[in-house]
Amino acid sequence: MQKILVTGCCGFIGSNFVRLFMKKNPSIKVRNLDKLTYAGRLENLPDLEKNPDYEFVKGDICDSAIVEKAMDGCDAVINFAAETHVDRSIQDADAFAKTNFFGVKVLCEQAKKQGIEKFVQISTDEVYGQIKSGSFKETDRLNPRNPYSAAKAGGELLAMSYFTTYGLPVVVTRSSNNYGPYQFPEKVMPLFITNLMLGKKVPLYGEGKQIRDWLFVEDNCEAIELCLKKGKAGEIYNIGGEHELQNIDLTKKILKEMNCGEEMIQKVPDRLGHDFRYSLDCDKIKKGLGWKAKTSFETGLKKTADWYKQNEKWWKPLVNQ
Repeated sequence: MQKILVTGCCGFIGSNFVRLFMKKNPSIKVRNLDKLTYAGRLENLPDLEKNPDYEFVKGDICDSAIVEKAMDGCDAVINFAAETHVDRSIQDADAFAKTNFFGVKVLCEQAKKQGIEKFVQISTDEVYGQIKSGSFKETDRLNPRNPYSAAKAGGELLAMSYFTTYGLPVVVTRSSNNYGPYQFPEKVMPLFITNLMLGKKVPLYGEGKQIRDWLFVEDNCEAIELCLKKGKAGEIYNIGGEHELQNIDLTKKILKEMNCGEEMIQKVPDRLGHDFRYSLDCDKIKKGLGWKAKTSFETGLKKTADWYKQNEKWWKPLVNQ
């Protein structure tokens, strides 16, 4: 493998991935195709601008001409490019359907034509829907319950159809809630941290009883690299932090890390169709690829909070977007 195309590199997980990947794999060149939407920012990768093994191409994965050119000469593709914020998808699903489904179709079609050796489609635990007890395995039925997760489910099903129909070597990853540096401050972790830094209260949906599993972004990036190099074509891999928290407990941990009291909690009306609990069974990637999350939640939260404290210039222009 000499060169990979990574779409959505200027977003949260993509930027963390390419930074770590290029440190560990100095012999592999990376081409970044990114549309630079509100959450995709060149400011996420300033350290790679002068790296001769890194190339940035501005463009939309829904544009077949741009994708054809960007993919030319690449051996593998990792697709991070997506619209990801559930609340925005509830307000307007159009962009989610286009990017998360049709964009995957464009990428797969070009990957088929160009003989790509590995195509990694980044998905989410939300495609399973909610689960009250137990954990989802990769073979469980999909039951997405909002426009974002439905579009992501459609995208990964389409990618898998290219494996079954055309033999495109597709691998799908489904990860739980990522957190860490460079996450746009609309998601709960950076939203709460930056609100508290500004002296503002944190908006908690309802009673905060919903449960999420938390995965430090660098652990997810290492799992994705393993799936790129060792993942079996046609397979799906769950990637979870195995640290489940009710949203109210997450909020209290953030408040404690930021030296704030519970009077800074502001309860707001619950999200429409709010899923109660997500949970992943990660035995497959543990046993098959030898991966497990390394970062404890306490360590990851401190790293994340410290990063936002030290990088106000990065997030302050974004808080009202």
